[in-house]
Order: sequence, then structure tokens, then C-alpha cells
Amino acid sequence: MYEFTQDCLTGIQKIDEEHEKLFGLINQTLKLLHNEMLQDKYHQVIEILEELKEYADRHFAGEEAYMAAINDPELELQKEQHMIFREKIDSMDLRNISEMENQQEVLEELMRYLTRWLYQHILSSDIMIGKMPPRQEWKHQDNPCVFTEQYLTGIPLIDGEHETLFEIIGEANALVKAELLHDKYDEIVGILDRLEEYTKEHFRDEEEYMESIGYAGLEAQKMAHHAFVSKLEEVDLDQVDQNQQEYLEGLMEFLFGWLSNHILKSDKLIR
Repeated sequence: MYEFTQDCLTGIQKIDEEHEKLFGLINQTLKLLHNEMLQDKYHQVIEILEELKEYADRHFAGEEAYMAAINDPELELQKEQHMIFREKIDSMDLRNISEMENQQEVLEELMRYLTRWLYQHILSSDIMIGKMPPRQEWKHQDNPCVFTEQYLTGIPLIDGEHETLFEIIGEANALVKAELLHDKYDEIVGILDRLEEYTKEHFRDEEEYMESIGYAGLEAQKMAHHAFVSKLEEVDLDQVDQNQQEYLEGLMEFLFGWLSNHILKSDKLIR
């Protein structure tokens, strides 16, 4: 079962309530998938798909309206991701599920997609709603990625690794401001590779520490970590090459925004 934990909260009540409903739909799908007593699941599958479409229309409209009201810089990206979700659910609705074998296939595919959405959208994008400063504000700061006392967890290993992550992101910021360097592709790819490698190492160390102390929030942390790494792994290098400066600025917003928010909201709770 998937639990709606502290790590999943955006701090925006309406959005959090809608996300909690999605967790309920995911668990409903999971329960139906493993229900061996029920052979023909046609009506139940139709009901879940209809609920998901209704959820998407209601939730996405409200989320986008909120982001527009606060001038959130990630609004257009969110709209694109929301459209992909709608299209995916619509495509599943067109499948022939009158046959029981197809019903199970649809449920399995739906579970894979919904859990992927949970990891990659809610835990890596939605939790940043309202927390990303407008891009213009970043441009006027020499280095927003300064590791200060507010980020200290009191755990030396974790704090040291966080500081290294801030340094890597600081290199991305310096690259943003390197106006005389016109082709930044190789440098961007190098930073992404280092960040992905070091992030995996850090998350592994952090999770091992949490496991050693029996930390109750370990599973939620693993989900958030997986979401962040997946975001790095799925970077489109062709898009990076075609829109280097724009991509770098967006990368800076996401990296520093996600990391600082995760440390302040989740990592500082580790005890």
C-alpha cells in the first residue's frame, strides 16, 4: 500500500487533499489487481479509469490556476506533464477490456504508470509549487547555492555530503553566468554526470544511516530520492544542446529548489 506521508506534502491544502485522493486511487488499483477472488473486473476497471479522468480534470485545473495566480515559473512544464497524464489515461480507456486477460494487463500497466507518476511528478515537481523564485531573481544573485547553517542536520556525514552537492550546483550557477562561453554543452553534461553519480552515492549513504537508526520515515525518503534521481536520468541531451542557456537556468531552479526544500523539510527531521 502507498502511504501519503509528510514528504508528499506541498503545504498547499487543496493540492495536498487532491494528492491524497490519488493515493487512494492507486491503492484501489493495487487492491483490484491482486484480487484473485474476482475473475471479471470489467466494471471495476472502467470505474477506476473514469475516476482518474475526473480526478485529472479537477485536480490539474485547480493546480494550474493556483500556479498561474502566483506566477510560478514551472507552470508551462506542469501543463505539458498534465496533458501527458490525460492522454495516457484516455489511451487505456480505448483498450478492449471485455476479456479478462486484457483487464489484468490494463491494471498492471496502470499501476506502473501511476507509481511512476507518483515518483516523478508529485515527489519531484509538485512539491516545488510556490517554492521556486522567478528566474529573474536567480540572475541577480552571485551564488544562491551557499551552504549555510540553516541546512545543517547535525549529522556530520550527511551535512558534508549536502555541502558537496551545493558546490556542484554552484558550478551550474557559475556556468549560467559565463556569458563569454557560448557552447556550454560539454560542461553541462559533465555537471549532470557528476551530480547524478554523487547524488546516488549520497542517497545511498543517507538511507543506510536512516536504516541503522530505525528511522520511521525511511520509505518516504527513498521515494523522494528515487524521484530526484529519475529526473536526472531522463534528461534529454538533445534538448540541452538546442537550448543550452534556457536549460541551465531551469536546471538551476530545479536543483537548488528541490535540494534546499528537501533538506529543510525532510532531512532535518532525521533522528
